[in-house]
Amino acid sequence: MNASYGRNLDLNLLRVFVVVAEAGSVTAAASKLYLTQPAISAALRRLTQAVGAPLFARQGRGVALTTRGERLLAQAQPHLASLVDAALAPADFDPLTSERTFRIGLSDVTEALLVPALLRVFEREAPRMRLIIVPVQFRTVGEALVARRVDLAVSVADELPKIVRRKALYHGSFVCLFDPRHTRVGKRISEEAYFAHEHVIVSYNGDLRGIVEDTLRKTRSVRCSVPSFANIGALISGTSLLATVPEEVAAHVRRAFPHLATAETPFVLEGSPMELLWLATSDDDPATGYLRGVIERVSLKPSTRPSSAARPGGRAATRGRRRAT
Repeated sequence: MNASYGRNLDLNLLRVFVVVAEAGSVTAAASKLYLTQPAISAALRRLTQAVGAPLFARQGRGVALTTRGERLLAQAQPHLASLVDAALAPADFDPLTSERTFRIGLSDVTEALLVPALLRVFEREAPRMRLIIVPVQFRTVGEALVARRVDLAVSVADELPKIVRRKALYHGSFVCLFDPRHTRVGKRISEEAYFAHEHVIVSYNGDLRGIVEDTLRKTRSVRCSVPSFANIGALISGTSLLATVPEEVAAHVRRAFPHLATAETPFVLEGSPMELLWLATSDDDPATGYLRGVIERVSLKPSTRPSSAARPGGRAATRGRRRAT
């Protein structure tokens, strides 16, 4: 702790001192501070005792500063004004001139889908603001926020500390991704054909279980389990393998691998919502509020899109994207 904080001095006494010095009278200072004269006199006695030297001398009906009092006033007056201004002035923020650097926690696929859109908005609206992307997943995002390693995050999440705010951005469903040059699937694969195929899955647990195993309690033939969506397109391309992935992931992969195709799954799978997460302590920070607004504007799916739970046969899978695909 700073040694100054441990000194036995009530900083409110400095406020009383400055007002008395400016007014030149205990009576006038009491009126300005809405205090009684005895209360003002008592505060000045306490301050004099703490300083160890007289600060005022009587002058007619008022008071005049001693040499020690003049020195204290010269040092305290500007700092007191600055403290009041800092406490009462509204935060000043303009995205066009702000040079803030934000640390955003993102999963691998969210980084690829969200960051380009954010940068395009920043180029127009906030040309001096900068981003640092930090990898997170549903198990680590809460701790990353509380430890302030990230300012906010976009991720699926389980239970979070109460200090973390959360807002759903979109809630998508899953599709089968495949290479039509090597396997015939059609617009919707049958359940029999689905389980006859070999699969690539993304598992944050590093095992062979995914949303299908957790939701349907059925086991697929998994040829390969990988820890992220980053290379799903390359893994599928040129093979007969299937990957069951969120719709937005499939759309992103097909931009890089346009020869790949998608098909409806034989059962409706819905993962956990992708959420915008931030600390409640930043609610009043206009810069963070601006960034949250931009993320909502460019979020990957419009909020009006119906989730698969609203469609016939919809089935929620609360651990879908949290675990694997």
